[in-house]
Amino acid sequence: MCSLPVPREPLRRVAVTGGTHGNEMSGVCLAQHWLRVPGELQRPSFSATPVLANPEATAACRRYMSRDLNRAFTSSVLTTRATPEDPYEVTRARELNQLLGPKASHRAFDFILDLHNTTANMGTCLIVDSSHNAFTMHLCRHLQLQTPDMPCPVFLYQVPGEETFSINSVAKNGLALELGPQPQGVLRADLFSRMRSLVGAVLDFIELFNQGTSFPAFEMEAYRAVSHVDFPRTEDGDLAGTVHPQLQDRDFEPLQPGAPIFQMFSGKDVYYEGEATVYPIFINEAAYYEKGTAFMQTEKLSFSVPALPALTPAPTPGP
Repeated sequence: MCSLPVPREPLRRVAVTGGTHGNEMSGVCLAQHWLRVPGELQRPSFSATPVLANPEATAACRRYMSRDLNRAFTSSVLTTRATPEDPYEVTRARELNQLLGPKASHRAFDFILDLHNTTANMGTCLIVDSSHNAFTMHLCRHLQLQTPDMPCPVFLYQVPGEETFSINSVAKNGLALELGPQPQGVLRADLFSRMRSLVGAVLDFIELFNQGTSFPAFEMEAYRAVSHVDFPRTEDGDLAGTVHPQLQDRDFEPLQPGAPIFQMFSGKDVYYEGEATVYPIFINEAAYYEKGTAFMQTEKLSFSVPALPALTPAPTPGP
């Protein structure tokens, strides 16, 4: 399934973005810390650039000010002529595209690592657009091997035929870390420390690649988005029920046909009527109430990832 060409030169231009959502505090606080003390992001072959992606939302401790910044990196947003009436996040997306991109250009950053928290019980989730990028798949595998006692499921968010829209899609390669559960506007020491360690592991992998390390082929599992499921609602659009206790906190676990998914306020249970087993994620995510999503349905995929060959050393200039 990996079809995009792998990098054939060292990755020099790397960014770590936090605060894309201003109330997801692990990434916010790490970005703010590294802007003051950036030495932790330095490696022998490169130095990662810390970026506070949405400073106004961060200052207000809100997910966003006008619209979701992490959905704003589409060609229509980035290429439309600017006007004074543009929402703040549209303007900010264009600024970040100039700083880290432009998207899909040879001048774009080599890699963007974007830091997120979720209120759902997602654990340590690695989010990429698709399985087509062998370099990012090898990075995910590296993180999984570095933390054998901590599951790191891979979520492929891009629906076939859909354009990428996240901040890390601006770069030639990218990955988002999604750690939870953590309430919005709250910083948990355990998730902060885990995210910090994962960032270090990502930068270490890039350094290994830059120094000429090769990585063997492997088999991988990942979860691909299938559909979004809304809460049960009244005719007026109000909630008529909530996530069933037997589904709550069971992100990435198999959901079988006939299993309960919602509990109506009337006391009645609503059951999953699909014909195939699916794997719900972002179950009862606070930020998705406004999006009409009680959880996302995913399917589990297994696929082969080809070897990542070592970089060929640049020829030494002659005398």
